[in-house]
Amino acid sequence: MTVSRYRHRIWAVGAACAGLLVCACAASSAEPAPGPLCALSVTQECAPIGRTIDATVARVQLEALRVAGRAPKSGYSRDQFGERWSDDVSVPLGHNGCDTRNDILKRDLIQVSFVPRTRDCKVAAGELADLYTGKDIHFVRGATTSDDVQIDHVVALSDAWQKGAQQLSPERRRDMANDPLNLQAVDGPTNQAKGDSDAATWLPPSKGYRCTYVVRQIRVKAAYGLWVTGAEKAAMSTELDSCG
Repeated sequence: MTVSRYRHRIWAVGAACAGLLVCACAASSAEPAPGPLCALSVTQECAPIGRTIDATVARVQLEALRVAGRAPKSGYSRDQFGERWSDDVSVPLGHNGCDTRNDILKRDLIQVSFVPRTRDCKVAAGELADLYTGKDIHFVRGATTSDDVQIDHVVALSDAWQKGAQQLSPERRRDMANDPLNLQAVDGPTNQAKGDSDAATWLPPSKGYRCTYVVRQIRVKAAYGLWVTGAEKAAMSTELDSCG
């Protein structure tokens, strides 16, 4: 399959999955979470992630989120969310024998090849139709090339820390950091430019993906009991108004 045909498939599958943004779910733990821990497009039938979604459900979820200011960032480190790309998690794709980064590369890339003798766990190369920029990116594993494609936390972990994740258990934070709903393979420099911004200060350059991006942020925040700032909620609401 060519990258151009793959890109077309992204939108076509998105339409087929309209209203079914959550394609696979796992039971959540007892931590504050108004919805199930769900993965976005982890089933073959619904992968990759499309643009057409049901914004009505997202708007209801957005209205249910607490609105508050950011808590202090003090105490934050990446380590607060557990070992990077841990497979020891209670979300879809957990305990499958592969680390989360490679799980997401396998989900989001096409024409994938694997490092020999890794049980098809370590992705060696593949093609990414980047949803954030619209660019086609050739991924090759290597010391100077792996960062060309990075795995974005749709809700940045630092943002989550300042909006409720401090109150979650270590296990729950580890789940959030590895939940496929909150992860997307993207253009590396674009991911770096995003940093820990929320929707009030950063949206993907590709306007056609912004609706889905915001819906995913809302669903992550609903699932993990996180809050939004007033400016963030306003930005999300504006974007939902543009959803097709």
